[in-house]
Amino acid sequence: MDLNFNKNEDYNKLLVSQLKKRLAKVHLGGGKKSIEKLHSKGKMTARERIDYLLDAKTKSIEIGAFAGEDMYEEHGGCPSAGVVVKIGYIKGKQCIVVANDATVKAGAWFPITAKKNLRAQEIAIENKLPIIYLVDSAGVYLPLQDEIFPDKEHFGRIFRNNAIMSSMGITQIAAVMGSCVAGGAYLPIMSDEALIVDKTGSIFLAGSYLVKAAIGETIDNETLGGATTHCEISGVTDYKAKDDKDALDTIKNIVDKIGDYDKAGFNRTEPQKPKENQDDIFGILPKSRADQYDTYEIIKRLVDNSEFDEYKAGYGKSIITCYARIDGWAVGIVANQRKLVKTKQGEMQFGGVIYNDSADKATRFIANCNQKKIPLVFLQDVTGFMVGSKSEHGGIIKDGAKMVNAVSNSVVPKFTVIMGNSYGAGNYAMCGKAYDPRLIVAWPSAELAVMSGNSAAKVLLQIETASLKKKGETITPEKEEALYNDIKSRYDAQVSPYYAAARIWTDAIINPLDTRTWISMGIEAANHAPIEKPFNLGVIQV
Repeated sequence: MDLNFNKNEDYNKLLVSQLKKRLAKVHLGGGKKSIEKLHSKGKMTARERIDYLLDAKTKSIEIGAFAGEDMYEEHGGCPSAGVVVKIGYIKGKQCIVVANDATVKAGAWFPITAKKNLRAQEIAIENKLPIIYLVDSAGVYLPLQDEIFPDKEHFGRIFRNNAIMSSMGITQIAAVMGSCVAGGAYLPIMSDEALIVDKTGSIFLAGSYLVKAAIGETIDNETLGGATTHCEISGVTDYKAKDDKDALDTIKNIVDKIGDYDKAGFNRTEPQKPKENQDDIFGILPKSRADQYDTYEIIKRLVDNSEFDEYKAGYGKSIITCYARIDGWAVGIVANQRKLVKTKQGEMQFGGVIYNDSADKATRFIANCNQKKIPLVFLQDVTGFMVGSKSEHGGIIKDGAKMVNAVSNSVVPKFTVIMGNSYGAGNYAMCGKAYDPRLIVAWPSAELAVMSGNSAAKVLLQIETASLKKKGETITPEKEEALYNDIKSRYDAQVSPYYAAARIWTDAIINPLDTRTWISMGIEAANHAPIEKPFNLGVIQV
């Protein structure tokens, strides 16, 4: 291996190490003292509950681990948005589990908490996956109630989705394992079956203090809305559990008896590992987002047997389109080629840029995958579409629009992996979050923005200096450099994959070596939902 490979390897492995450290911190939720306090009440943490519920020694993936990071520091923070979401297996059945983290503000709902819960429900709806709610929440975080209460993507949408999923026949099971108050009380009761843990679980629209204030009645919370009340008097809940583990065991037994599901019928054979060493990804992927590399070498380390069948290999070379298998599943891969390539006409195409012919090729390939019912995998490292008179005269906007049209109208499941750059309209064409990928993940090397930090800082610097000059200020080279560095540092913070993950623009930041697991489990989930409409591009400019 050359020196550059070794430098890349060291840098990218350091990024993964930093990822693991940040995840370890997130996994502590509200901190060790809060965890100890929960344990003293005989309760398990959200993560302990999920780990106990999921089948031992099976794979699982976590959605939105970094949600809320650095977003609510003035309110004491909201690690992982105060809720843990995982896709895993219960009694061999793939399910999605949503567990309130009572160590974070007693499980109170921040605006990002609602967004994360809605994302979990969206995954359940798209894939017709059974969903389990482990409820332990004090309700809406009142200081931010105006950002979570009335809008379409706010708290109330959760219950609307409960009703929609019920009508779709998607299994919903809820266990009340702590507080469940006010509007939040509707979530478990709008599920198919509801459990409640004796002495620690409670459900009511208003607690004892509010009842006293509102109507003058004196009553304790247990009598008002505890397990005995709701299992023996009101009939609101279906099962009474003696403790957390008993509730989780009951859920396992319920899930164990769910019948089989109708399948979409995606093609799968016996899984094979890549022949090429997957660890080489760390050395191939460059330290600088501006540097070139050969995306074929990445693909060889992601697909079964390192084998793929390329579509239109000699045409539109700045995008690679190929058929392959990942963990046995047939996939169609659309990947940005990051290597400077030469066309048969002798022209050079910059890596990571989408040209007219590349967009045309990708559109045709996406249509083929829809025709053949093959899930699509987008490997993003894109700086955008080619600019300049030649591209404009050649109709780059039209060709780009065709590609965006094909991505938008795809009926097969789509999965997006942001390996490096994800800039501007390139993000859209390569199936960014706005285009409904079933799952979208980023490697620690990813950057998401309208444009790169360098480019954006130069543009913003020109605007800033022009404004200062209008005010009569003299701009020295030193002041200009200081301005540039200040602008770039602020922009770079927003380009970070952690900034995107905090806002759930991506579902996770993952170790590149976990990419195959995410895609495989994603296709398995998608296989629960048969395709119900034909592929139709609608009106496009030919």
